[in-house]
Amino acid sequence: MMIAQRRDGLLGSWFLYQRHFPVEADSGSGRPTDLLTEAASQIQAYLAGELSDFDLPLAQQGTAFQRAVWEYLRSIPYGQSASYGQIARALGRPSAARAVGLAVGRNPWALIVPCHRVIGSNGALTGYAG
Repeated sequence: MMIAQRRDGLLGSWFLYQRHFPVEADSGSGRPTDLLTEAASQIQAYLAGELSDFDLPLAQQGTAFQRAVWEYLRSIPYGQSASYGQIARALGRPSAARAVGLAVGRNPWALIVPCHRVIGSNGALTGYAG
């Protein structure tokens, strides 16, 4: 997994070979910052089952709609799920399930913003890029 940051927070966390990967990644100084160290620690704790939600600052990016979807994803409780349609309705855009799907697919923070908690209307995990 790769984790990157900007001054205003985490730029993203990506799995190797996932569909949407950053075009450029600046290796920086080669030394991990406090934020990157904390992000790695929280990811390890999450994967070990010791953490259910992340508390990390995220760099501002995406369209207003994408940001609304990503913020909604962060509100889905651990162990629960929501469908694309449910998210669209919750955001006041009941006919925007496909747009929600596109925003979920462009989520730059794998695991940290839990796009893996989004399911199709039939209850199946669909379109997951991570």
